[in-house]
Amino acid sequence: MHKYILAIDQGTTSSRAMLFNGQGQMIAVEQKDLTQFYPKEGWVEHDPLEIWQSILDVSRAVIQTANIQATDIAGIGITNQRETALVWHRQTGQPIYKAIVWQDRRTATTCQQLKQTQLNGEQFEVRLQKTTGLLLDPYFSATKYAWILDHVDGARALAEAGDLCAGTVDSYLLWHLTKGKVHATDATNACRTALFDIHKQQWDADLCAAFNVPLAMLPQVEDTAHNFGVTAKEHFGSSIPIAAMAGDQHAAMAGQACFTKGSSKCTYGTGCFLVLNTGQEAIQSDHRLLTTMAYRLNGEATYALEGSAFIAGAVVQWLRDTMGLFANACDSADFANKVSDDHSVVFVPAFTGLGAPYWDPHAKGAILGLSRNSGPNEITAAALESVCLQTNDLLQAMQADGAPIDRLQVDGGMVSNQWMMQRLADLTRLPVIRPAFTETTALGAAYFAGLQQSVFASLADIQTLWQEDQCFNPVKTSSWTAQKHARWQRGVQAVQHAHGEKMT
Repeated sequence: MHKYILAIDQGTTSSRAMLFNGQGQMIAVEQKDLTQFYPKEGWVEHDPLEIWQSILDVSRAVIQTANIQATDIAGIGITNQRETALVWHRQTGQPIYKAIVWQDRRTATTCQQLKQTQLNGEQFEVRLQKTTGLLLDPYFSATKYAWILDHVDGARALAEAGDLCAGTVDSYLLWHLTKGKVHATDATNACRTALFDIHKQQWDADLCAAFNVPLAMLPQVEDTAHNFGVTAKEHFGSSIPIAAMAGDQHAAMAGQACFTKGSSKCTYGTGCFLVLNTGQEAIQSDHRLLTTMAYRLNGEATYALEGSAFIAGAVVQWLRDTMGLFANACDSADFANKVSDDHSVVFVPAFTGLGAPYWDPHAKGAILGLSRNSGPNEITAAALESVCLQTNDLLQAMQADGAPIDRLQVDGGMVSNQWMMQRLADLTRLPVIRPAFTETTALGAAYFAGLQQSVFASLADIQTLWQEDQCFNPVKTSSWTAQKHARWQRGVQAVQHAHGEKMT
């Protein structure tokens, strides 16, 4: 009997492979950092070949570390950074350009121009939101695909002839794992392209034409748990079924067992992502949140409401790597602990614009409220608080859409920071619940794959595996929280005013 599930977690800053047993317990993990390319201001790229090689390396390594054979693995679940766009040759798998990462803002002008147009008699963004649940922003994949086709010599002609594939990271990995036999994606990744009709569950031909992305390039859309094919034997010695694919935030929902309507989670990785399960109802936000897929199983769509902040863990990485304030990200808590509660520094980390609910691709980061007493400790504390304050912005927007949240289930790399978890409770005025296993993205991919391969009997079966580690309750006064929120809002307004892009 197959004993294990291999979760492939291809993230923004690293590639990881985790091996889980049939009880959802992690047996082994391997990780490899991913090179970040910043060729111009606001541009972020990855090397597709490095992405693929890193996944191959960590997957082989985790099998070796666990001292098992490929034949012991029931299936593979893939989870990935979403919205990152790749275009490659259909026959060879060679990319025609680097992967344009979800944080990249190079198509902001294109989005602004499209906002002034109409599609089928409707204002473009209105039509886009009705169909895809998304807003018009360079965050999503569609304008990235078009940019590659328009800036690589001969690419558009190749695309029109059917010689190129376009997809998100999951599709690219699937193509390579199967040696080009399968070009597919799942509904959670498809719904992040701005080309997918989340109600009809199919690519929208009118949107493809409007964004100038040939429909023939796009992958077949399948359920989240699905038989996507098998790996080529040469990769791991024996073929392994590829049994699930899910965008990282959707996988994290599964890892937090958010399978019932009204359940939610907030993930703190490179960015911060608050997602609420809305069941079979696709709620359209009136407060600039996204209507998205939670997952699709047995052909049935489950929807979610999502708020995305682009910079969370990335701000700590910037303090560590660019500013050199500390050697390890975990040291940030020690710095913050030395700061008085009434410090006045505000850090708005708009390194790649502002995400929800502002959606301002032109905003720039800023540190405000500095005095002669401000130093590395205060700046670090303000950076951590910025993640909490962005979370609160998302919560307020969600509550305004009629989706109240009375507790915050958190996960991701940042949640090991005790200082930040307590600050999060104080600034949101909600109990913050940390699970026993915080790497829920990989765990969710394993759950979906295990569901497909009958390792787990049902979603209810998976829910019984979730365990709490710690609950953080608010301890600060409401007036303290209100003062922090007021300073934050002044900071956000300042970075928008500075570039003439303040939202109304």
